[in-house]
Amino acid sequence: MTQTDLQDLNPTDNITDLAAFVTASPTSFHAAAEAARRLTAAGFTELGEQDAWGSTAATGKHFVVRDGAIIAWVGTEAHESYRVLGAHTDSPGFKVKPKSSVRTLTWNQVGVEVYGGPLLNSWLDRELRLAGRLTVLVDGVLETRLVATGPIARVPQLAIHLDRAANEGLKLDKQGNLYPVWGFGDSTGDVLAYLAERAEGGPIDPETIVGYDLMFADSAEPRVFGENDELFASGRLDNLSSVHAGLTALIRYAEAGVKSAQTAVLAAFDHEEIGSESRSGAAGPFLEDVLVRLSEARGESAEAYRRSISESVCLSSDAGHLVHPNYAGHHDPTVRPVPGGGPLLKINANQRYATDAVGAGIFAQACALAKVPYQEFVSNNNVPCGSTIGPITATRLGMRTVDVGVGLLSMHSARELTTVADMAHLTRAIEGFYRV
Repeated sequence: MTQTDLQDLNPTDNITDLAAFVTASPTSFHAAAEAARRLTAAGFTELGEQDAWGSTAATGKHFVVRDGAIIAWVGTEAHESYRVLGAHTDSPGFKVKPKSSVRTLTWNQVGVEVYGGPLLNSWLDRELRLAGRLTVLVDGVLETRLVATGPIARVPQLAIHLDRAANEGLKLDKQGNLYPVWGFGDSTGDVLAYLAERAEGGPIDPETIVGYDLMFADSAEPRVFGENDELFASGRLDNLSSVHAGLTALIRYAEAGVKSAQTAVLAAFDHEEIGSESRSGAAGPFLEDVLVRLSEARGESAEAYRRSISESVCLSSDAGHLVHPNYAGHHDPTVRPVPGGGPLLKINANQRYATDAVGAGIFAQACALAKVPYQEFVSNNNVPCGSTIGPITATRLGMRTVDVGVGLLSMHSARELTTVADMAHLTRAIEGFYRV
């Protein structure tokens, strides 16, 4: 393939754009919609899953959305294999329950379930926004509308005067202590009626709402800060950091007009934080559905498709851990990722991450081409690590998979921390991956 020099990426411009992406993406559905908007602006064409895909689907620039997930690609007539950047659009938090409007004493509250594994205490005493999708039934026709509010609710912590032991070990009851308050007194407290007035595309009748997927999100804007403006704090960096990096890299790859025998793919799945087992999760059929349809659009035989999969690689990009300066003992004593040191190559003997020696070499090659540093990550043996879509994708498709990601502090907090430099490093590393 032609390995033309990668164009420079300004870290300040990149982090400003990431902040805008996060702000526009309070839920997985909004992240998929914002990615679709950006891809359309870059000349990509949306394909409907229910529509027939012609032969041109396998070439050019296209994308398809399934609920809160999106897959986009830059095809080639000389296709031999795929380079897939895998990420996820969801984050831990609080999902609204049925019969969501709750009245406690004179307070209006919202009933919620815990989604994934959030750091519960980080959600206390901060103003939250509410967002997601509403399904309405009008004259026998179902329609889905996105909705998002500004700061609307708060989970108030119990005063220290009423719990003198709080600083010795705060324990939160998931059923009793986490319902946000959003009003009091004579206000109606009708959550759905409030959202119906603010649905995208105009107000709707709340009586027509027959279903909803709603999440709370931090309302504070992402912020650059620090001695030299080198730090970046934001909600949902796990894993919008990777979605944005992959999206930016794919658009830049398309704009560069690289000549290649590899189809470059961005696959941003939903539901990773709860196991990926859904129609839009990595354990579901979404990616395979798309790749099979592209193979059919090229007129490939089943054998040719399997050969291309055997030559393909997935870069599973999900946030990882920097060494925490206040809890250094929780990390491996010799493998010590540092801020600004580049994206993490994530390794685990028990295949919680899918990286192997060959995959490590591919990522090293990509970073060398992009001229960015990278650093290895492995867990302390006494602190088992989480997992990613990497092992799921490798198992689901038989595709060689490498686990990487930008390093964070405060992972699964309502507000996480990374560095400006490392976000630029990750984006450029993905660009290099698309070209190796």
